[in-house]
Amino acid sequence: MNHALAHLKKIGTGREDHLLFDHLVGVSNLAEFFGNEFENGDWLKTAGLLHDLGKFNPEWQTYLLKCNGEYESGETDDQNITTKSKGKIDHSAAGAIYCFEVGCAKNEFKQKIKQGSDRILGYLIAGHHTGLPDWNVYSDSKGKTLPERLNEEESIHHLKKALNGKPPSEILSVPFPQTSPCNKQILPGDIHLWIRMMYSCLVDADYLDTENFMNPQISELRSSYKTLQELKDLFDSFMEQKIESADFSPVNDKRQQILEECRNQASLSPGLFSLTVPTGGGKTLSSMAFALEHAIRYNKKRIIVAIPYTSIIEQTASEYKKIFGAENVIEHHCNLDPEIETAQSKLATENWDAPIIVTTNVRLFESLFASKSSECRKLHNIVNSVLILDEAQTFPPEFLKPILKVLNSLAECFKTSVVLCTATQPILAGKIGSEKAEFKVLDEENIREIASDPASLFQSFRRVQIKIFGDLRNPPSWEEVARELKQYNQVLCIVNTKKDCLNLHEQMPAGTIHLSGYMCARHRSQIIQEIKSKLKENEPVRVICTQIIEAGVDIDFPVVFRALSGLDSIAQAAGRCNREGKKEKGTVYVFKSLTPSPSGFLRKAEETGFELYSYDLEKYMTLTPQAFEAYFKKFYSKINHFDKADMEGLLVKDAPYLKIQFRTASNKFKMIDDSNQYAVIVKYCSNFEFGESDNNIEELIEKLRRTGPDKYLMRQLQGYTVTVYEKGINQMIENGTVENINGIYVQSSDNLYDSIRGLQIPEKISTDDFFC
Repeated sequence: MNHALAHLKKIGTGREDHLLFDHLVGVSNLAEFFGNEFENGDWLKTAGLLHDLGKFNPEWQTYLLKCNGEYESGETDDQNITTKSKGKIDHSAAGAIYCFEVGCAKNEFKQKIKQGSDRILGYLIAGHHTGLPDWNVYSDSKGKTLPERLNEEESIHHLKKALNGKPPSEILSVPFPQTSPCNKQILPGDIHLWIRMMYSCLVDADYLDTENFMNPQISELRSSYKTLQELKDLFDSFMEQKIESADFSPVNDKRQQILEECRNQASLSPGLFSLTVPTGGGKTLSSMAFALEHAIRYNKKRIIVAIPYTSIIEQTASEYKKIFGAENVIEHHCNLDPEIETAQSKLATENWDAPIIVTTNVRLFESLFASKSSECRKLHNIVNSVLILDEAQTFPPEFLKPILKVLNSLAECFKTSVVLCTATQPILAGKIGSEKAEFKVLDEENIREIASDPASLFQSFRRVQIKIFGDLRNPPSWEEVARELKQYNQVLCIVNTKKDCLNLHEQMPAGTIHLSGYMCARHRSQIIQEIKSKLKENEPVRVICTQIIEAGVDIDFPVVFRALSGLDSIAQAAGRCNREGKKEKGTVYVFKSLTPSPSGFLRKAEETGFELYSYDLEKYMTLTPQAFEAYFKKFYSKINHFDKADMEGLLVKDAPYLKIQFRTASNKFKMIDDSNQYAVIVKYCSNFEFGESDNNIEELIEKLRRTGPDKYLMRQLQGYTVTVYEKGINQMIENGTVENINGIYVQSSDNLYDSIRGLQIPEKISTDDFFC
């Protein structure tokens, strides 16, 4: 078996062989290189050499040849080929079983087994294709547990066959890992991330070594990026021109002060940081200035920016691409248009090896708790990076405890500097919550504030006055709100739900803009461009929308109305008012909505805002850091669960015994609950007035009908989707307004989607049952 194969590829009439020994050594060396970033390269060296041990099985070799049309009778002894060789053979468990059983014959190994090293290598090797497994059986978990994989008679049979294939001694005599996790004494809560990081190294090394053999021309596209120093030079040049061309104003002067302070503070030692800057203070660019200076000073590898909403991510990534060049900035989110992707950017989204990554909170955190190889592959590239988390107040409370723990693990164990950016900084250090659900992850001294005097900054950026419209205890009708809005030529009104948005819009005159989740992403993006254009030309524009316009959307209205909600939402709404300080004071009117927010966190936020305003209106109207501290303290006291999915029980409780439920935890850690929700592809066609071309949605739908869904096509269609509940889907199917095309729901009726309001609601069904 010295000529055992890992892969083969056809070249003309011949073939090229990828020797298994070469593959194991290649993966081992690359995985070891990745693991050295957190002081555990020896673990990855061992895992890499043993991960495909099962491929030495003659049956697997025959399977490979048959799959490629290369096997002929007589080439191998047919009597030794089981019927299983006609189908896929599990090769990944063999190396893990070897660690448990065969390796026990070595004294060195026996000593390590007492420390559980066999289990750790078992997770990595057995799961390198199928994903990190659970240790125990859970009623709702799918797939085999690690003990089941390692005790399967068939898997043991394949290991024996592989050993009979006489693997080289260099493979079987691999030295056992000696280093401790991250070269330090880590806590039980850090172990699951440590194993996942090592798994990421192994999986990515396996992908890359295979790619280098199968597609060397693609492999060459990787990692040809500018250095962070080169990117910093581009950034400094851009900012210098921006400052020189900007009109002098108190707002611009303060923005420049914030920028310089971020640069100066970048010399602080790596760890956890907060950046508390008022809305409109330029934190997108200032946080990048900090990250670049900090990364270069401490030899960080890359900068990762995580943003809560796709409506912001496209705007932020676009700004970074103008500065750094599109080839150096990778967007990784579901709405990414493949028409603007390059071959290089598609590769980088697989493992985040570009210098600047822009992604969503959902993709970042769900990956940090993932078990699938495709989702975990990029994780090791977070090590030794700078992670900027924009709008930190949007962390979902029900996942707040595991989120803070994993951020602390990244900083403490994996050399990642984390920057929590927001204008409305939540309380994330010290004790959080009330006695019924209290926890503490971070010490207050562990999070260092970059801005030296946030309170003073908020005073300098007070560009609005907040007033109450109507009576907070007796909410006005939608007709009364509409009557007031009609008094203004340029006005923005933000409400709490899509249903409220629709009801208020119905009371407004023709030409009023509606903006909500009833509309697909492409439609919303075009409407936002229309709003900006009208504001710039000082044309009349009235907008009724949900909170999707609040965070990060760069618009500037003289007057804003906001339905009562949490103080953070009111502050975000205020950030869309007099943003550039063109007036002495803009005005934000807060009013009590006729209908309460949906039950859950939105309702609790609204109730908290109502309680604070009722207690001391003048104090909390200032929207200062002190006001937000009081707000979040009261808001968190209302939360019943900060770890609703029980990540503590699944990942931490039995971690000292290395009994970790990776797959179940991954299935339960869903920041967006998409169960019982369905995407409908709508036939929205953009017009040409605002410079957006028609992507011919009809052609895309026809391709879906003809060839079925694939990753590339579905990414093209993503911007044309609206999400509805199951009851809504059933009603539309019954009405004949949607059809099922190869498992995807698609608009079939011409009048289902409206150019102003988006997806139309069928009769005899409520909006609560219909829309998500």
